[in-house]
Amino acid sequence: MARVMWWRAMVMGFVLTTSGAAMASSCAWPDWDHFRQTTLSKDGRVIDASTPEQVTVSEGQAYGLFFALVANDRPTFDLLLTWTQNNLAQGDLSQHLPAWQWGRRAAKPGEPESWGVLDSNSASDADLWIAYALLEAGRLWHERSYTALGTVLAREILAKETTAIPDLGRTVMPGPVGFQPDKDTWRLNPSYVPLQVMTRLAQALPTQTEWRSLLESSRRVLVETAPRGYSPDWILYRRGKGFQPDEASQAESAYNAIRVYLWAGTMAPNTASRDAVLATFRPLADDVAARGAPPERVDTRTGEAGKHDGNAGFSAAVAPYLAALGRNDLAQAQVERARSLARQSPLGYYSQVLALFGLGYLDGQYRFDADGTVVPAWKTSCPAPR
Repeated sequence: MARVMWWRAMVMGFVLTTSGAAMASSCAWPDWDHFRQTTLSKDGRVIDASTPEQVTVSEGQAYGLFFALVANDRPTFDLLLTWTQNNLAQGDLSQHLPAWQWGRRAAKPGEPESWGVLDSNSASDADLWIAYALLEAGRLWHERSYTALGTVLAREILAKETTAIPDLGRTVMPGPVGFQPDKDTWRLNPSYVPLQVMTRLAQALPTQTEWRSLLESSRRVLVETAPRGYSPDWILYRRGKGFQPDEASQAESAYNAIRVYLWAGTMAPNTASRDAVLATFRPLADDVAARGAPPERVDTRTGEAGKHDGNAGFSAAVAPYLAALGRNDLAQAQVERARSLARQSPLGYYSQVLALFGLGYLDGQYRFDADGTVVPAWKTSCPAPR
């Protein structure tokens, strides 16, 4: 009888816990509702409206899948997945890594406007998050098709977006093409390898043994590339010389690297390497405390910050990191700055994403466990309304 009652409760969208509290079918999340209304098309495309081409990038689709899972919004998850598969992966994510950019093509004289893939190279940060979201959706929603697709996609990532680098080991490359300038040099991006995601893939896919090596190289990419406390957007690894500044990006920390602090701040307290990762970026925290906002750009070779402050998304991204350091007043000040700037001017695509990650985490919409699994609020209890 107890098993029957439990199953009926699951069908209705909640189960009773031993404390008598109820597991919610969904939790109020106004920021996600706003994102769906302003940035997500009716057919499941996340649009960056700031670009002339009205582009969609695979990263945006990946993040959308994660947020839909956190919100327990399976219809939107399926909408995003279907659009991604049909338009970025030639109709089959099990066979093709998604193209990273899609949008309005430049019209030739006398020809009608057209839409489609603008750059067919894939982006590993997006692909890792898509595989992760699928595996977690399979687990949380008890749907084997998501698990199967995530498993196959992960295998494609291993085959096409990782490589064995001397003295570093198997490492995530930013994409299949264009990131090895010569036979002894590799161009990497620390923001592409959240340790939560890498940990979960290594744990969930034990037969794909390369993920364990990738977890270790990802940890090294994070902690060994920020000697002055600021993560670079891009970094070079040279055979026999190790990590070197990236000349093409002038070794700056900016719109890519802001995610590194976000990923660090949302790691579970008992995660291996968490203390080392948090300690690496303490100079950033001190800089935020001194100026009242995260800097938009920093020269990682000198640790010298530029004169401009980062936008609302930057504040939302660093707030969990500051909280993880125990600097709660400083974290709250960045939350308030992000909210205030959002009221003054609508946030663009990227800032909205950073806000959903950072503010959603601090609001209690989700957390990560030490094994990399995501724990959305609807599986435990909903946060109090803001």
